[in-house]
Amino acid sequence: MADKTKFIEELSARYTPKGEQIIIGKGMLDGEVVQEVNVTLPLKTINRHGLIAGATGTGKTKTIQAFVEQLSKAGVPSLVLDIKGDFSGIAEPGVPNDIITERYGKTGFSFNPQAFPVELMSISGEKGVKLRSTVTEFGPVLLSKILELNDTQSSIMSIVFKYSDDKGLPLIDLADLKKVLQYVTDNPQGKADLANNYGSISGASLGAILRSIVAMEQQGATEFFGEPSFDVQDLLQQRDGKGVVNILRVSDIQTKPQLFSTFMLSLFAEIYLTFPEEGDAGKPKLVLFIDEAHLIFNEASKTLLSQIETMVKLIRSKGVGIYFITQIPGDVPENVLSQLGLKIQHALRGFTAKDRKEINQAVENYPLTEYYDAGNLIQNLGIGEAFVTALDEKGIPTPLVHTYLVSPESRMDVLNPAEVADLTSRSALVAKYEQTVDKDSAYEMLTNRMEQAVQNAAPEQKVKPVKEEPSVVEQVLSSRAGKTFTNTLMREGAKAILGMFGLGGRRR
Repeated sequence: MADKTKFIEELSARYTPKGEQIIIGKGMLDGEVVQEVNVTLPLKTINRHGLIAGATGTGKTKTIQAFVEQLSKAGVPSLVLDIKGDFSGIAEPGVPNDIITERYGKTGFSFNPQAFPVELMSISGEKGVKLRSTVTEFGPVLLSKILELNDTQSSIMSIVFKYSDDKGLPLIDLADLKKVLQYVTDNPQGKADLANNYGSISGASLGAILRSIVAMEQQGATEFFGEPSFDVQDLLQQRDGKGVVNILRVSDIQTKPQLFSTFMLSLFAEIYLTFPEEGDAGKPKLVLFIDEAHLIFNEASKTLLSQIETMVKLIRSKGVGIYFITQIPGDVPENVLSQLGLKIQHALRGFTAKDRKEINQAVENYPLTEYYDAGNLIQNLGIGEAFVTALDEKGIPTPLVHTYLVSPESRMDVLNPAEVADLTSRSALVAKYEQTVDKDSAYEMLTNRMEQAVQNAAPEQKVKPVKEEPSVVEQVLSSRAGKTFTNTLMREGAKAILGMFGLGGRRR
């Protein structure tokens, strides 16, 4: 038996911050809840990022829900990437049952069923606020990384963006980008203009760029690129003093990992370039929860992983916390894992030698403790229990504590279709972003220019020419994939541009 008095003194001192805090649960010792030990987190350290890990069915989703509720009560908005469709119920009050009554009886906290303000969002066809971005907002560097272009192809992308900017050709969607590429390689005037002032493009490089674009279109990027472009300031809403919970519904993202990574990196970049420096603020401005985080890291290239790692380092100075949710800590790269201040570890299961190795590695990432046999207990944590270690107000890691977690006060189930329809119909943001804007951009402008050139040609030039081999652009775009997605492109107008550190284009 561990020394309970010493346990209470040590944990109470470290988990009772002086400033504003959120409640995680109660400490446990020898399998019993210790009422005197409140496990809390200081709001001022929430932007130090975190990890919520554990095997399937151990309670991670409800931990996130309760965490988000606590942030909302403190006036902090959040963005939750809801891959399994589990979080929408936070918009409705919870319903008491025997399990909840027993849990709150053990913790000594009171259960107050309540709903929280919610915005449903989507980057695909689901109901909610449509999140879009323009090609120009990405800029050549970031877009090249997403398309996984080599150095030569990336330099060509920079030339194309410079050419478009100089010629007043707005790049809104992928159709615009492809049209510019076609114009400067197939059209005599465009080809000569590019070669004389910027440099020529080889057919092999052009083909590789176009194939990368078409591959991204196949994952739904035609819906993501366009206008109106989403303003990240709209993530910072409060209602009646509560922070709004923005739920991004991405249940189909497993089949679109490149689009998922594209969205996340663009979001990080936009937040970093838009939000002011916060310094040592009393609480975060926004908290992001990325469920099934392995979908980002498993499918990402080395270049993209490096970019994500860099943005994670930079973004906390903007008052933004990022929390990765996954089954095992090893799903998150070591360089990212080392930057995380909070770790909430639910149970891991050791059925195989590989499982046991991962358990040992997970335990090694936590502070040493004299109160628990961590390697054994981590396999026997009950549902709604977890190991917790955080940063105190001085930025020092707190002792590892076996925690009996609070349960959500909102509904622990999803909204039905009628409730989703009602919620989105009352949303001002849904109305703001629902209708696409179709201004003249590079596609329309260059199409008109090319058609006008044909009409103005001398009569002898209009004689039907001998049929030539199709150009590289025509070969790529006439392929089955090219036809499918070219027919569904959205052509939308220009918007202001990102403009720092080479992550995006210049604001106009």
